[in-house]
Amino acid sequence: MTDNTTPAPLPAGPEVIKNFVRTLPSAPGVYRMLDENGEVIYVGKARSLKSRVTNYTRPEGLSVRIQRMIMATVSMEFVRTETEAEALLLEANLIKRLKPRFNVLLRDDKSFPYILIATDHEAPELTKHRGSRRRPGHYFGPFASAVAVSRTIASLQKAFLLRNCSDSFYAARTRPCLQYQIKRCAGPCTREISLEAYGELVEDARLFLTGKSQTVRDHLQKDMASAAENLDFERAALIRDRLGALAVVQSQGGDATARNVEEADVFAIHHEGGQFCVQVFFFRAFQNWGNHAFRPKADDSLSDAEVLEAFIGQFYEDRTPPSLVLLSHDMSERDVLEEALRTRAGQKVRVETPQRGEKRDLVNYALQNAREALGRQLAEGASHRALLEGVGEIFGLEETPRRIEVYDNSHISGTNAVGGMIVAGEEGFSKKHYRTFNIKSTDITPGDDFGMMREVLTRRFTRLAAESETDAEDEATGMPDWPDVVFIDGGAGQLNAVREVVAELNLAKEVVFIGIAKGEERDAGREKFFMEGKDAFMLPHRDPVLYYVQRLRDEAHRFAIGTHRARRKKDVVKNPLDEIEGIGPTRKRALLNHFGSAKAVARASLTDLQSIPTISKAMAQLVYDHFNRT
Repeated sequence: MTDNTTPAPLPAGPEVIKNFVRTLPSAPGVYRMLDENGEVIYVGKARSLKSRVTNYTRPEGLSVRIQRMIMATVSMEFVRTETEAEALLLEANLIKRLKPRFNVLLRDDKSFPYILIATDHEAPELTKHRGSRRRPGHYFGPFASAVAVSRTIASLQKAFLLRNCSDSFYAARTRPCLQYQIKRCAGPCTREISLEAYGELVEDARLFLTGKSQTVRDHLQKDMASAAENLDFERAALIRDRLGALAVVQSQGGDATARNVEEADVFAIHHEGGQFCVQVFFFRAFQNWGNHAFRPKADDSLSDAEVLEAFIGQFYEDRTPPSLVLLSHDMSERDVLEEALRTRAGQKVRVETPQRGEKRDLVNYALQNAREALGRQLAEGASHRALLEGVGEIFGLEETPRRIEVYDNSHISGTNAVGGMIVAGEEGFSKKHYRTFNIKSTDITPGDDFGMMREVLTRRFTRLAAESETDAEDEATGMPDWPDVVFIDGGAGQLNAVREVVAELNLAKEVVFIGIAKGEERDAGREKFFMEGKDAFMLPHRDPVLYYVQRLRDEAHRFAIGTHRARRKKDVVKNPLDEIEGIGPTRKRALLNHFGSAKAVARASLTDLQSIPTISKAMAQLVYDHFNRT
């Protein structure tokens, strides 16, 4: 006999929390609140776990958000720490990892690039760096973007003539490369400059990037004057150009300059229309090294100071803070934050909310940027929402779509075939969610667009059904995992291929599929739309929704074409040695150094291959057999 009774709901709310309070210590720590599904819905820290959790047993007077959180809590977990600063660090780590829905969440998190002067070589290399700092050297940053780093490195090369080539490229040089010819490298690889003199250039670059720019400029100006006095005008002109390059680096900070602030991160938050924007500016060596706008996910009932405090804890969870942090809003527990940041940085860190002077000017500048960035976002969001509402109305959808996917294929006579998927929503194109599909099936006839589309959609929706619930969404962006509408670049034939896929998969969620095909003359504005159960139709020539769909289709086409070209280019430059299993970078280098080219390796005899010290007889046989198959 089958028992169809519904299980009784688990006890939740203040009474459950009271049971935990009895055994809690009056010590610092971190607590987690869990719902009936065992998911963590909130992570918090406390100076006294007993006092903080006791507050949740009396929900009267608390905000609606907190009351909802309390009523959803069926269990709690606790971790005791030695200090409140340790609790803050652990809290930030857990929030970033678990993404509880009632916490402030740092969305669109990113790693910022650094400039590295690597010192693990006889001639230190100037290069861009991301990630952990395992490589020995001097790190300078963060910079707000890779573009800012590349621009700065280019100017530093002109100013200090440091190499940016790889160690293997350096070792293989027998004469100076183009960088030396255009005066962007001193040529240490072929001893155009002695290693001792090159080391002086490296030290000048290090001093400049640590804020000693005037010292470096004075040194160069003296050298230029000396060269001119000795009638060495060519050297004087070179130094003049280097001074000009330094001026370019120092002028790249834009409107915000720091005359007296050597190193600081500046945070400013603005709140409008139920959304928050945090602008972060990086100042290093008295220079503005760029800024970035973050849009944390937070409840509208929270104050700017509360959101900013939670944001900073997560921001520095995996980053090294500078010696000074400037804020637009004062923190209620500034001393705890300073202690936590000091632990993270290994040095004293001051957290200030300046009221006057240059520091306040920097904060106001960041606050102005936060207002403008959020204003642009709200304006663009309103525009995108209106367009999505138009799509829902024109195509007869039951609700306004939140996620639109568009697919397109690209190939040349069936070779290097790829499928591209682009995604759009309330905030426009969501490039984080773009996907590419390398066509793998061997049963598809080259150039069979229907077969390619069938493979792409089968793979896409099979994986989606296996990995995601129909109501799931990206915690960071709020973008649903499942599409509401799918546009296919093609007409009735493409749509029929889609219908076959949908019928076979029996999707748990209803998705509307629409084919879009250009007219007979392939003119923009004469597109025909194909939907199941409807005759083909066109939209009015000046309809905003038509323009919007055209932009979606063009973006999908651009993305698919770009991916196809990148794959084709990769195949063109592929080295035949890469196809041999067991030949890694070291053996490949040994073969190329010995024979000079892959073509020469292919013509080599077995005896010649076996004569290379780093190539075993078995490996030599493998290489020989690869190029001499019968």
